[in-house]
Amino acid sequence: MTNYTISIFTMNTVGLLNRITIIFTRRRVNIESLTVSETERKGVSRFTIVIKQENREFVEKLVRQIRKVTDVLAVFGYLDDEIVFNEIGLFKIATPLGGIPVDVKTINLDWNAKIVHFGLDYVVVEKNGSEEEIQEFYTYLKKWEILEYVKSGRVAVGKTEKGLVEFLPEEGNWEIV
Repeated sequence: MTNYTISIFTMNTVGLLNRITIIFTRRRVNIESLTVSETERKGVSRFTIVIKQENREFVEKLVRQIRKVTDVLAVFGYLDDEIVFNEIGLFKIATPLGGIPVDVKTINLDWNAKIVHFGLDYVVVEKNGSEEEIQEFYTYLKKWEILEYVKSGRVAVGKTEKGLVEFLPEEGNWEIV
């Protein structure tokens, strides 16, 4: 299975998330990661969707289908080596009196993570990186009691010289690409 990252630029419209995800549901494609955010262009949102798929032609067909959705301005599909991407993991770790102390130096230097909050009997640690790096860090932290764990979806930018919104029309001239 190959990871594909699909970047979708849309007008900021109520109900659009449902119209896009139904395309995946109808084709029985599991969404591994989904992130939606504003872009540098006012009124334009960016969906970053990660799927695992064996067949590139199937993904290309999926991209063409997404382009047909009203309010979708542009869609781009990428393999992992065509983008720069990251995810964020937050870990709430128990640090009770008499328990194993958290090794802040190892967390910072060896794992390139940071403690973002100290509580009375817990700490919150943030780790940025690939899904694999965050999973390895999770395994390392198992020696403590993990009270909470949450991981973001992928955020990604293309390795192109230009920004993707440069391919979009100026505000007011939005037609479906």
